[in-house]
Amino acid sequence: MGQISIRHAEERDAEAIRSIYNYEVEHETATFDLVPRSLDDQLEWQRARTGAFCVYVAELDGEVVGFGALSPYKERAAYRTSVEDSVYVRRDLGRQGIGQAMLSHLLEAAENGGFHAVMARITTLSEGSIALHEALGFQLVGIERQIGRKFNKWLDVALMQCLLTER
Repeated sequence: MGQISIRHAEERDAEAIRSIYNYEVEHETATFDLVPRSLDDQLEWQRARTGAFCVYVAELDGEVVGFGALSPYKERAAYRTSVEDSVYVRRDLGRQGIGQAMLSHLLEAAENGGFHAVMARITTLSEGSIALHEALGFQLVGIERQIGRKFNKWLDVALMQCLLTER
C-alpha cells in the first residue's frame, strides 16, 4: 500500500465522498441515514462544515479512499466546546491504517480548533470502529439502546468520548 495523505476536502471530492458514504447508507449500519445522498446533498453537507467544523479526505495514490469530519455535537450554546467525529473508509480498504490516520488527524484538528471534547456515536455492531476509537483515547460513556432501526432490526449506539486534555 502507498502513502496515505490527508487534506481538506474540496468540492471536487464530493462525488468520491458521496460514493463511500452511500455504500454505507445502502449496505451497512455505520450510518443511520436511509436514503442515499444526491451530489447536491453532498455538496451542501460539505459546505456546512467550514472553519473549525471541517471535512478531510484521505488519499492513497491520488485517489480519495476515505473521509472524516468534525461536526457540531449539539445545537445549544453550552455544547460549543464539543464536536462529533465521523470517519468513513472505502470498505475494500478497511484495516489498513486509513481510519486511524484520519481519526488522529481529526483529533489534532479538534485540539487546534480549541475544542475540549470529541464525541463519537457508533453502532455497537461496528466493533472495528469502537476499537479504533478506544485505541486513540476514547472511552465508552454510554449505550443508547434500540435507538435506531435499519434493515428491519433495532440498533444500539455506543456513545464514546475523548477529552482532548487527557490525550
